[in-house]
Parts: sequence; structure tokens; C-alpha cells
Amino acid sequence: MTQLPFPLDRRRLIQGGSAITGVSLLGLAGCATTAGPTSSGPDRNARLDLAPIRAVADRIFDITVCLRPFRAAGPRLDTEQLGDTLVVHNYGHGGSGWSLSWGSSTIAVGKAMAQSPREVAVIGCGALGLTSAILAQQAGANVTIYARDLLPQSRSARATGAWTPDSRIALTSSAPAGFGAVWEQMARTSFKTYRNYLGLPGNPVEWVDRYNIYDNDPDTEDRPGSAPGALEFAQYHDRIRDLTPHAQRLPAGATPFPAPYVERGANLMFNIAD
Repeated sequence: MTQLPFPLDRRRLIQGGSAITGVSLLGLAGCATTAGPTSSGPDRNARLDLAPIRAVADRIFDITVCLRPFRAAGPRLDTEQLGDTLVVHNYGHGGSGWSLSWGSSTIAVGKAMAQSPREVAVIGCGALGLTSAILAQQAGANVTIYARDLLPQSRSARATGAWTPDSRIALTSSAPAGFGAVWEQMARTSFKTYRNYLGLPGNPVEWVDRYNIYDNDPDTEDRPGSAPGALEFAQYHDRIRDLTPHAQRLPAGATPFPAPYVERGANLMFNIAD
């Protein structure tokens, strides 16, 4: 282990110009060559060299998988009457469960509470189940959660915490008319809720720099999913462009990354453990 010439400030390293997306949650996802020292270090001009990550198969100690139930038409949010029980469906969010959870559950709970029930049962305690339970409780209902797996064993606890509200949310060819407006409602409601967590102790939600690197000009090369036969997922992010910072193209040599094209943006991240 190399002795550093100055104290290593984890937060500054993560937020510095050579941080990689998601390092605050998942450990270093890639390798950056240099990072600036802390302002409290003895030598402010010193540079920190990060050794390449030893990413080899025999160092794997665990494999976790988060299943993401996907529906080509988008999340199911309709109701169904079974005897005396009103069932409100709230599932099938693809890669957008965490991101849309508060907004989607707001719609589902609104339908559930239309008949002013005194008791509400919630099936599952992942991101959608927990937000539904909290909102139903706030609406005045007595809530019971029925779940096979409790946190942290639930599948939602194994997800990454990036704000990706239209990640594999539906197929362009299958999304019903008007779904874009419903998606926007869910996204804006969720974002407004997550915004209230910014700056709280432990940083349950925070903005993190995100770098995208390309060998070819991203404005001209084919994007993922453009290959023949690939699924065409619906994209709605332009509807909420006013909520998040726009990515900036950085000049060559301005970052430690050797790629000729580098973009930097800011991504909302959830510290799922908190």
C-alpha cells in the first residue's frame, strides 16, 4: 500500500474531476488516472495516482442481480374488482422503479383511496411497495404489508440508485396513447419528493458528476439500440429537460480520460442503504 503525500478525502475524490459515475454507491466503476488533493493537504499541487483496478474473476466474492419486471406497454396502474376488494396494480416499471416510485405510487394510492377504505393491504416491500404503504398511511388508512422478502433482501435493495425515469419503461411500438403525459406526471412527482432529501445527513440523495466517454463523435455515431432487430425503448426524457442539468462537451485534454470525446453531466443518485 502506497503512503499518500496528503490526507485522502473520500468526498473530494468522488466529486473531483476524475471521479467515475456511481463511485459513492458502488465503489470505483472504472479507473481514473489522477485526482486533485484536498485543500487541507500539505501540498495542494500534489496529484494522486490511482492504481488500475484488479478486476479479475478470481476476486469476485458475490453476485447480486436485481430483476426488473418489464411490460412493453409500460407500468400497469389499472384497477380490478375481486369480490369486495378493490385491487390497484402498480408494477412493471422496467429500469425505472426507484426513479418513478413516488409518482407511480401517488397515482396508485389515489385510486385505492377513492373509496375511502379504512384498511389497505400492500403486496411487496420493494421501492413501489414501500412508497405505496407510506402514502396510503399518510392518507389515513391502516396499512399492512405482505411480503416474501424483507429489506435488505428485497430485489429493490439490489438496484443501483441512479435517477433513470425512462430506463426501459416501455416499447415505443407498444406504449398506449397518452402514456407520455402519465410518465411525466410520475417523473415530476418523484423528482419533487427526492429533492426534499438533498442535503440531509448521510446524503440519502445527492448530485454526482457523470462522465460519458466515446471513441467516436456521439452526435454522429449510432446509439445503443439502433442495430437491426434491437428493441426500441420509449424515450421521454425531453419532457423533463428543465429538471436536470444538461451535459457539457469537454475539450480534449481537460480530463484524465484518453478518449477523444468526453461529456460531463450531473446525475441524481440515491444512497439506497439510507
